[in-house]
Amino acid sequence: MFSCVKPYEDQHYSALKRACLRRKVLFEDPNFPATDDSLYYKGTPGPTVRWKRPKDICEDPRLFVDGISSHDLHQGQVGNCWFVAACSSLASRESLWQKVIPDWKEQEWDPEKPNAYAGIFHFHFWRFGEWVDVVIDDRLPTVNNQLIYCHSSSRNEFWCALVEKAYAKLAGCYQALDGGNTADALVDFTGGVSEPIDLTEGGFANDEAKRNQLFERVLKVHSRGGLISASIKAVTAADMEARLACGLVKGHAYAVTEVCKVRLGHGLLAFFKSEKLDMIRLRNPWGEREWNGPWSDTSEEWQKVSKSEREKMGVTVQDDGEFWMTFEDVCRHFTDIIKCRLINTSYLSVHKTWEEARLRGAWTRHEDPQKNRSGGCINHKDTFFQNPQYIFDVKKPEDEVLICIQQRPKQSTRRDGKGENLAIGFDIYKVEENRRYRMHGLQHRAASSIYINSRSVFLRTDQPEGRFVIIPTTFEPGHTGEFLLRVFTDVPSNCQELRLDEPPRSCWSSLCGYPQQVTQVHVLGAAGLKDSSTGANSYVIIKCEGDKVRSAVQKGTSTPEYDVKGIFYRKKPGQPITVQLWNHRVLKDEFLGQVHLKADPDNLQALHTLHLRDRNSRQPSDLPGTVAVRVFSSVSLTAI
Repeated sequence: MFSCVKPYEDQHYSALKRACLRRKVLFEDPNFPATDDSLYYKGTPGPTVRWKRPKDICEDPRLFVDGISSHDLHQGQVGNCWFVAACSSLASRESLWQKVIPDWKEQEWDPEKPNAYAGIFHFHFWRFGEWVDVVIDDRLPTVNNQLIYCHSSSRNEFWCALVEKAYAKLAGCYQALDGGNTADALVDFTGGVSEPIDLTEGGFANDEAKRNQLFERVLKVHSRGGLISASIKAVTAADMEARLACGLVKGHAYAVTEVCKVRLGHGLLAFFKSEKLDMIRLRNPWGEREWNGPWSDTSEEWQKVSKSEREKMGVTVQDDGEFWMTFEDVCRHFTDIIKCRLINTSYLSVHKTWEEARLRGAWTRHEDPQKNRSGGCINHKDTFFQNPQYIFDVKKPEDEVLICIQQRPKQSTRRDGKGENLAIGFDIYKVEENRRYRMHGLQHRAASSIYINSRSVFLRTDQPEGRFVIIPTTFEPGHTGEFLLRVFTDVPSNCQELRLDEPPRSCWSSLCGYPQQVTQVHVLGAAGLKDSSTGANSYVIIKCEGDKVRSAVQKGTSTPEYDVKGIFYRKKPGQPITVQLWNHRVLKDEFLGQVHLKADPDNLQALHTLHLRDRNSRQPSDLPGTVAVRVFSSVSLTAI
């Protein structure tokens, strides 16, 4: 995965380090200099900041002291608890932090080889669909010889300060990290997909069944290497970082460092007793100020848990910012949880394997409506269908689909100010099984995301077999930007962009003909099929001028429900459209009946009935079995 890591700003770590060692100088990064431009994008500096190398701050600098731990990190003067919380989660995952901090043994200070040190470090982050290698020098901002931003519990440990500097370089400056989204950092550390959970809106505190289901999902994400964060919304500016009576802080991001089911009881009773408690361990990035309710460090509830179980959980009684809570209390006191799941695409894994489709797109503005790709959300009906459109297939009777859209991150600069996100979202429409061209009219909306000025928007949805169109949009029309669309399904979805509005014209069009009409046919359902006691395995085929659409097989039922649509570009509108009903057999399928349709432009909602044939007769039967077929439209090419 990391063989294709791209050097950020074309800075190659190995080449730069060799050059410094050859010249016997310490690296100074010209792209992120030790100046105020790297500190602020606006405003005036506070106390005089001096940029110092670790050897000038302490005597024995180290990348790690006694390994790496979530307890290492402490937030500094910039309001980036969201980033520090993400780092705390990262520190608890060896497989993940070793990817973010590559060659960590080689990058460590070696007292025995002082001449091998060149004052240069590099880190990997996942940005907009690819891993980038960010190079920095080791000059860090200090006041009174103290690091002013993220720092470790140990004065001579610098991994967190250096990772923060590399991340600030990506953002444009340190101040750009003031007030951000934990989900963004979690994704940048993993390449995963973040899923926000609104605990208040979901009503998890008062619904035990929903809460238990959510805990199982959180536990699964954690057990499979994902990262999780929790926070409490601050409604007003006065609420920001306000401490509640329970010890928790509003407008503050907490790292989830453990998720488990705790066995209650002592001795043999604990093994035979089935009672378990859903619990989560969290950490405050400040390294202090903990939860003081049930199951806090000195709470008497811990007497219900055996000493061996407490030791296994790593329960400590100290003000280190880390504490345990029941999941019920988490749902009662926190307002949001962010799950960053690692999407497994390896066929060698024992866990569920996802198929990923990854496409890049852009909202672009153009005076020509047919070329404009910035139409805004569905509120702007006149321009909505001018947005980019992407088609994908669900190939199982029902499948869980994960969809994530991410806009390209914007750097903060002195000239442009802080890089602000656009408000983005997307809608998903169930369309005809054979659609190949762009939508120009509303169809059944299968799902839709929220619209928010976040870097990424995620949706998890269950959808039936069929074809779907995703329309990613900005909330307001006319806004421009690039985006990355990721679609995850159980089997390949053939996701691709719809670029054409209608069938293309060619030199053969004059000879072979060009479509004069486009017709949409919708088979709505059936009832009363006469078959064995186990029911029929029936399906519908819609045919028109050599093109056909086949529905999924409705297995073992005498009352199948169809919802299949076809769209046909007709060169000969006078030719009928045929709808056939079949019973699926192992050796040879059985024909049950058909109807020929002609689109009636004066009656766009014409309803036709298909009578079934008796299996022993070529004549339509008197059985109540019928299929309702609706011709929705037969109009000009660009109307659908």
